[in-house]
Amino acid sequence: MTKAIVIQKNGGPEVLELTDVVVGEPGAGEIRVRHQAVGLNFIDVYQRSSLYTLPLPLQLGMEASGVVEAVGSGVTHLAVGDRVAYASQPPGSYCEARVMPAKCVCKLPDAISFETGAAMMLKGLTAQYLLKRVLPVEGLEKGDFVLFHAAAGGVGLIACQWARALGLRLIGTAGSDAKCQLAVANGAEVCINYAKEDFAARVKDITGGQGVKVVYDSVGKDTWDKSLDCLRPFGLMASFGNASGAVAPFAPGILGNKGSIYVTRQTLFSHITTRERTQAMADDLFNVVTSGQVKIHIEQTFPLAQVQEAHRALEARKTTGCTILTL
Repeated sequence: MTKAIVIQKNGGPEVLELTDVVVGEPGAGEIRVRHQAVGLNFIDVYQRSSLYTLPLPLQLGMEASGVVEAVGSGVTHLAVGDRVAYASQPPGSYCEARVMPAKCVCKLPDAISFETGAAMMLKGLTAQYLLKRVLPVEGLEKGDFVLFHAAAGGVGLIACQWARALGLRLIGTAGSDAKCQLAVANGAEVCINYAKEDFAARVKDITGGQGVKVVYDSVGKDTWDKSLDCLRPFGLMASFGNASGAVAPFAPGILGNKGSIYVTRQTLFSHITTRERTQAMADDLFNVVTSGQVKIHIEQTFPLAQVQEAHRALEARKTTGCTILTL
């Protein structure tokens, strides 16, 4: 038996229940991992609330770190005793131990702590695919402007630092002056407080009226329309989240009117469908972290039993950087 957070119905943070669950032996292609720390992400809120619908009852959580306890047949890249970290489907990381598919689980370098490993996998791999794989049709070069919403969040702070390392000029947005200062301290060239300023107008000013090549947007409904106005001709609107709610349907004709721009809706799990691709992306992430180019900011820590409080803080936008659950 192990302790786990399970929901029996969709709803607010109050539906998150600490309960006992049975953990068995791994089957073919699976491992059993004993967690040391667990990451908190907005996708957990989407699944809890039913914005993303999954069968119930549901054990939440998409990322964690720990130690391999048992290995099923066919698993050759991991062994009992390995330090590991992952961002993976299906959900289930809000627990002390679990059996799960092995293909998206990666060995964690000794130089990276369990806490950092749990905090960085989903958010760091998201920043990796956005900046390296989700590119405008004309590509990105050193000196190009990009716009990144929620720049002081978990993905945002990683992206600010990584963009700086790549030579990109990242314009961030955030909801307070303090969050804007944090984004700039981590590599954003400038950060716009969208609670006080029209970010679309500021972006045009900053870029000399040209706009940016790409907008990376995890906010959704509240930033969508003005984000399209921030793009230069043939620019890319890359949506990867819905923190403020889902984007309303729109007529494709507006894309032509705004400069023949492109729109894409991305998910990490489309990018990590194979062990080889997952490992390659993780190696890139591990390298920028161990080199010191990217620092993982763990700003909030909650015991697993206090996961309701963690969800309330995340939804109220009271968090910055990464949040982990401890065991």
